[in-house]
Amino acid sequence: MSVFGRRMGAGSAVAFASLLIAILVFGVSTLRAEATFQSAPPLPIPVSTIEADYSPAASIEEMFPGLVSARRESALGFERGGRIETVEVDVGDRVIAGQILARLDTRAVEAQIAAADAQTAETAARTALALGTEERQAQLLARGHISQQRFDEVRTSTRAARAQQNAAAAAADALRVHLDLSIITAPFDAVVTARRADEGAIAAPGSALIDIIESDALEIRVGLPPVLAGNLVTGQSYRFVGDGSVLNARFRASTGVVDRQSRAVTAIFDLDAGSRVAIGQVVRLAVETPIATDGFWVPITALAEGRRGLWSVYVLSPIDSGYRLESRMVETVRVEAERAFVRGAVSDGSLILAAGLQRITPGQLVEPVSAEARVR
Repeated sequence: MSVFGRRMGAGSAVAFASLLIAILVFGVSTLRAEATFQSAPPLPIPVSTIEADYSPAASIEEMFPGLVSARRESALGFERGGRIETVEVDVGDRVIAGQILARLDTRAVEAQIAAADAQTAETAARTALALGTEERQAQLLARGHISQQRFDEVRTSTRAARAQQNAAAAAADALRVHLDLSIITAPFDAVVTARRADEGAIAAPGSALIDIIESDALEIRVGLPPVLAGNLVTGQSYRFVGDGSVLNARFRASTGVVDRQSRAVTAIFDLDAGSRVAIGQVVRLAVETPIATDGFWVPITALAEGRRGLWSVYVLSPIDSGYRLESRMVETVRVEAERAFVRGAVSDGSLILAAGLQRITPGQLVEPVSAEARVR
């Protein structure tokens, strides 16, 4: 081998040795870096929390729909038929008790009353003549000029005349009643809601002509569970929620009968005077009902859904370096729009993750940086 060849072989050996040393150094550095990375503990992430607050007197506000209606409403018409002479009101008019609303043509009735009065006068004259005759016959009987039989016949004639007079007077009074019934008057202060006929039309006996409702005395009818209806206090004011407004109404009475279809008892509330609500509007009765179990409220964002419909919350368990998340199973007793009443293996006063479930895992280190107000 030449000198040049020996030099090339020595140089290759040196290069190969250098490459091995470089690989060993890189591997050791990498292993040290990985060891250093693995030994550094992960930093806790900041989370918002809420404190579990067990309340022995927890309650929920339940809403029960009710309908606003008038305490009194009537469909008014004529008891006897006839031609309508005038209709004094229209839809939307406010009327007071005793105000005339409509009239019938009463000329025929007035003529009948005049004839009945004349007949009454005629029978009254016959009665007066019979009484005079009876007095004279009584004198003759006392003197013995007539028999008792004759006197009894005269007295019977007097009684018959008086009876005819009374019958004629009663017939005249009945016609006057018909005259009074030819006028429709408002039975109470109200608002006219319907006018079904106009002047000149023939009104059938008993058919409705004008509908009215008592607008100043409104009530609310609500279907309630029998137990809840039995706990209402007569005269006490209760809160109702309408379309963005709050109303107060006093409990008056309940039917005490369970409806076969709704299985509810109808409760009646009187609205305060001046309440701005329309007849037929639906309002909701707000009633606080106790929860018959121990538990606490959490926001909906604190609930994590598990398998088979189970739910859980994440409790911040204290450790030496801070807090670690632990999943605890809970039972939902009551779920509302933004909160839920739950019970389970969570101690009173424990810190619970309030939100952000999508960015955490069980066992993760966390740091409570913000605490929300207790859910009530």
